[in-house]
Amino acid sequence: MRALILGPAATLLLLATASAGSAASQTAPTCTPVTINNSAVLAGSVTVSPLPGSRDASPQTQISFLGVSAAKLSGIDVRGSRTGFHAGRLLPYSQGNGASFVPARPFAEGEQVTVRGRLQAGRSAKALFDRFAVANEDPISFAPELIHPGSPSEAQSFLSRRDLQPPVVTVSARSAAAAPGDEFVAPYTGPGQAGPMILDQAGGLLWFKPVHTHTSAANLRVQEYQQRPVLTWWQGVASVHGFGRGEDVIDDSSYTEIARVRAGNGYQADLHEFELTPRGTALITVFVPILCNLSSIGGAAYTAVTDGMIQEIDIGTGLVEREWTSLDHVPLSDSYESPRHSTTTWPFDFFHVNSIDFERDGSLLASARNTRTIYDIDGRSGQIAWRIGGKRSSFAMGPGTGLAYQHDPRELPDGTISVFDNGASPAVHSQSRGVVLSVDLQRKAVRRVSQIVHTPPLLAESQGNMQALPNGDWFVGWGQVPQFSEFGAGGELLFDARFPRGTQSYRSYRFPWAGMPAHAPSLAFQATAGGGGVAYASWNGATLVDSWRVLTGAGPSALSAAAQVARSGFETAITLPAGTIGPYVSVQAIDTTGRVLGASPAVSEPGLASGG
Repeated sequence: MRALILGPAATLLLLATASAGSAASQTAPTCTPVTINNSAVLAGSVTVSPLPGSRDASPQTQISFLGVSAAKLSGIDVRGSRTGFHAGRLLPYSQGNGASFVPARPFAEGEQVTVRGRLQAGRSAKALFDRFAVANEDPISFAPELIHPGSPSEAQSFLSRRDLQPPVVTVSARSAAAAPGDEFVAPYTGPGQAGPMILDQAGGLLWFKPVHTHTSAANLRVQEYQQRPVLTWWQGVASVHGFGRGEDVIDDSSYTEIARVRAGNGYQADLHEFELTPRGTALITVFVPILCNLSSIGGAAYTAVTDGMIQEIDIGTGLVEREWTSLDHVPLSDSYESPRHSTTTWPFDFFHVNSIDFERDGSLLASARNTRTIYDIDGRSGQIAWRIGGKRSSFAMGPGTGLAYQHDPRELPDGTISVFDNGASPAVHSQSRGVVLSVDLQRKAVRRVSQIVHTPPLLAESQGNMQALPNGDWFVGWGQVPQFSEFGAGGELLFDARFPRGTQSYRSYRFPWAGMPAHAPSLAFQATAGGGGVAYASWNGATLVDSWRVLTGAGPSALSAAAQVARSGFETAITLPAGTIGPYVSVQAIDTTGRVLGASPAVSEPGLASGG
């Protein structure tokens, strides 16, 4: 009998049908707390997670105590209602501001966990008490998003780096008034390879790091870590459910990995946010499907919900300093999504956290796509201080301030907030836009300061960002629409570029960047008729190369200059006439001062390639 092979969509449909049948007589647990938006502060000074009263903790959760030194914590006693006493270790954070109790074994799904301890406060000790429930996890499939391969002409290729095939970038507008700096994108789902990608100011390739097939990269940008600029991005599987499962990477200016940040508590990092804080931590998003009884809001009694989480990870130790969950703080009824058709295969994604901004006062500015709301979250208690937009806005929304499925709100130096307002999906506005909002906390009002729109209009159903540039310009990534643009302060288009159809880049940025790769330049040499040849030189990630010099001679240690030409794109072709080529060929990368930045290994046979 011939085997039946199903694609991802058909497999998911069968799983959904089977799930619906088996769930008809079952009831899932309640996943929301009795009291929404509780404070996480114990004894007046310790921020604890999981939050007291929560019902969505991981079986592999740590118990995090943030705000005091580990030396002031003692007598930590952890007991599960089914699993009993849990031994473990109290591990301090590298900043000296707390510790996590890491149990030696997991908790059981569905059980209650009680945590007791003592906090030394002067000469006396205060009691610490936390009680929470462990969620029943929903083991859904994490099939990756489909790839739209396009045509071979939509991918770039290089003789000196045959391993690199990034998608083609087409620049349709470029002004001399555009801000200095390079473009930072991470294309996926389209032609060519997926991966983090840096383009020069003209849109030409500078650096590309391909990821494995059916994996993606997202959110490539420049941040600061340990007082130096670094590259950061997420990589992993971008699933058909609209979130990611992977980890976050930090590279130095030589493109050498210096840290990898992973989600804690048994989870994997989501693609939507990876923000480094000045205190040596990373803010990341996590999406966790758990079983949940949704009958009270019109859903099934046995189904699942996707819990949107924020974790703050101590980069030095990998410990979870705090965990904030949407189910603990936001009612399910605030969502613009419907729970009626949710299943254990397609959970109710009621919140969909898509950005975190660490504000100057230590609070967090977070965005949730499916509640159409921006949240200000208190940095100590985790409580929501106020909301912009959605069903329960804290403010009167002035003309032109309405948001729909927005992304990337950021606090600006003057206190205003920039937002990428998708306006879809489903379509609420006629086009996506960037908007700047002014928030008046005393008058409880929000007004529109300015907005950026593209001509012709673009409507991005998902993803996207709006970056304020130092010179007053705006750089906009259009997310699901394969386009990225720069606008002047007055809204005039200064730069516009696009990827092939079917490509997505979750966010797009412009930053100044100086890269000096740890690997050597690359060379490919092709002999031509009559004894001449062409040298093809490249250096993936090098930003300071001004020209290429070709060396040739009788041996690797007996080379002399044969030609020098200006760099012309990622790969530069240098023609060598007959009679100038010895048995060995090498290239040197030269900067504007004439300094040799690096050299490729010598090629001894025509047609071979060398370099990293």
